[in-house]
Amino acid sequence: MNRKVMITCALTGAGDTVGRSEHVPVTPEQIAESGIAAARAGATIIHIHVRDPETGVGSRDVSLYREVVERVRASDVDVIINTTAGMGGDLVLDPHDPTTFLEGTDLVSGVDRLPHVEELLPDICTLDCGSLNFGEGSLVYVSTPDMLREGAKKIQELGVRCEMEIFDTGHLWFAKTLVEEGLIDEPAMYQLCMGIPYGAPADPLTLAAMVNQLPEDAVWASFALGPMQMPWVAQSVLLGGHVRVGLEDNLYLAKGVKATNAQLVERARTIVESMGASVATPDEGREILALEKR
Repeated sequence: MNRKVMITCALTGAGDTVGRSEHVPVTPEQIAESGIAAARAGATIIHIHVRDPETGVGSRDVSLYREVVERVRASDVDVIINTTAGMGGDLVLDPHDPTTFLEGTDLVSGVDRLPHVEELLPDICTLDCGSLNFGEGSLVYVSTPDMLREGAKKIQELGVRCEMEIFDTGHLWFAKTLVEEGLIDEPAMYQLCMGIPYGAPADPLTLAAMVNQLPEDAVWASFALGPMQMPWVAQSVLLGGHVRVGLEDNLYLAKGVKATNAQLVERARTIVESMGASVATPDEGREILALEKR
């Protein structure tokens, strides 16, 4: 069991959730304020995506990231900043002519997914460690070994901690390969992402099997979607890991009760503390991850 638990709050994501809850932040101001509130509620880390303020669709616009990060850094809260670097991997294929890319495709190289990381130098950024059939239809998330090695090297050169996002067992295999090749600085940070169709299912035995494949000294967290979000807090802590909650992955505090990010953090904190563990402060999180305060 983990006795000192980092809580990450994933603030908004890029999914089609804006119309499903009025609490999903869209504008840079809303995202920053939601992150600040999550930090006040006990989040050790905030995980940041940005959205087009007009459409609510996920974006790679550096100026939007800049505004969010600057607002958080200028606030009176201390929190570890984790920006996604996963945008730019979407490939939508015509199922009858798979050489034709359809609307919704946003596919760039591994390095071209990182300009906001290079400019803003967050504490952490993500690296999605493999390709995946992403849900129903014909959307494939593309993240090839060549792209990943190139992206990991760039992140390492920038001095940003890499959070390796693991959506299936093969992704974990490759993540460990990156570490073995020296492309990920220690302590290596693994995020086990469960229940995303069609990756690893949100099944306790699957989580345990993946945890058993991690290096002994790995820093890891896991999360699951929707109603499994809070049970996964307990699962992760029991198995020795850290946790992630937030509106990127779940919109509800209880059946029919829409949540805010701060409320989800508060609920996770209650679970962690009820298990006899404590929530890591940002300074304690920096110690766990060997981060310098920016």
